[in-house]
Amino acid sequence: MNGFDALYAKAKDRIQALSELPSFKEESIEQMLEGRGIERRDFIKWAAGITAMLALPSQFTPLFAEAAKMADRIPLVWLHMAECTGCSESFIRSDAPTVDSLIFDYISLEYHETLMAASGWQAEENLNQALKKYAGRYILLVEGGVPTAMNGQYLTMGPQGRTGLSVVTEAAKDAAAIFSIGTCAAFGGIQAAAPNPTGAKGVDKVVSQSVINVPGCPPSASNIVGTLMHFLLFGTLPALDRYHRPKWAYGNRIHDLCERRGHFDAGEFVESFGDDGAKDGWCLYKQGCKGPYTFNNCSTERFNQHVNWPIGAGHGCMGCSEPDFWDTMGPLEKPIDSHLVMGLNSTVDKIGTTLLTATLVGIGAHAVASIFMNKHDEKGGVSHG
Repeated sequence: MNGFDALYAKAKDRIQALSELPSFKEESIEQMLEGRGIERRDFIKWAAGITAMLALPSQFTPLFAEAAKMADRIPLVWLHMAECTGCSESFIRSDAPTVDSLIFDYISLEYHETLMAASGWQAEENLNQALKKYAGRYILLVEGGVPTAMNGQYLTMGPQGRTGLSVVTEAAKDAAAIFSIGTCAAFGGIQAAAPNPTGAKGVDKVVSQSVINVPGCPPSASNIVGTLMHFLLFGTLPALDRYHRPKWAYGNRIHDLCERRGHFDAGEFVESFGDDGAKDGWCLYKQGCKGPYTFNNCSTERFNQHVNWPIGAGHGCMGCSEPDFWDTMGPLEKPIDSHLVMGLNSTVDKIGTTLLTATLVGIGAHAVASIFMNKHDEKGGVSHG
C-alpha cells in the first residue's frame, strides 16, 4: 500500500469511528445548511476548497464532506485568556453565514465565554462538567496569551477567582487535541511584548501536551476550520513547522504569493502612502511591509469572506503570525534594519538576497537593473516607449 492509499484508508477508518459516536444534534448538517439557504452544491464546493487548501488530492473531497456531517460528535471547549476576543469576533462577524461559520456552529461547542448565554457560577459549572463528561474526547481551543508572573495572578476569572494559568493547564490534561487560536495564544502576542510584566506566554509554553499553533491577529476563518477539519478527518496533528504551525497554512511566506511581488522584482516601490506608486499597486516593502519574513496564507485565503487582505487594501503586512512580532517587526511602517533581517529570516529569495539583507531598502537584483535603466532613461540614453 502506497502513502496515498494508506492515508485514504486512515481517513475512511476515522469516519467509521466517528459514525459510531453519539450525535449531539437533532438535525443533520444538510438540513441545517438548507435551513440557512446553503445548497448542497455549495457544501461540496466548500469541501473541495478545504481539500485543496490542505494540499490533498481531490479524491478526499467526499471524505471531508462526510467528516463535516459528523462534526457535532467532537465536543469543543474554547477558553479565553489575555486577549481582545478579536479572533472570535472576526470569525463570527460576516454579512452572511458562510459554510465555515456554519460548520463551526454545527460542531458541539460546549463552552465559549463570548457566545454562551450562561455566566458566573453557571458558566463555570458548564466548563467543569464538559471537562469531566468528555474527558479524552474534546478539542481544546485557547484564545489569548497566558500570564504566568506571580503564579498567574495577573489574570483571574470566574466567581472563584481562578487564574487563567490554572484553568488552561487543567483543561489541557484530558484534551484530545489543543489548538492555540491567534498569535496571543500561540506566542504571547502583544501581552508578551517587552518588558512583559505579566509574564505572558503562548499555550505551548505552559502545558506539557502537544499544541497546534494557528497564529494571526486574527487568523483567517479558513485556517481555524481547516485545522479542525484535518483533525476531524484524520484524528492526528498535521505536519507542523518549527513553531508548531500547520505547514499547509504557514508553509510559504506572504512574499511568495503576494499580488505585488512582480513590482518588488521590478524595483517598483511605494515611496509614501498616497503617491502614484501606491495608486498603481506597487510593492509596499519600503513602507514597512514584513511579507518577506512572515509565513502565512493571507495572500490566498484573505479575509472578510475572501474579499481582501491588508496588502490588497494598501497597507503592508505587519508580520503578526510570527513569534515576538511586536518587538521584532517594528517599526510598523519602516523596513527592518539589516542586522535584524539576518536574524529573522535567512531564507530570503535569491532574487534580492544581498541587498535585502544588507540595506534598509531591500531592492532585489531585478530591482537594481530596473533602477539603473530608469536612471539611464532620464539621461536620454534609452527609450522604452
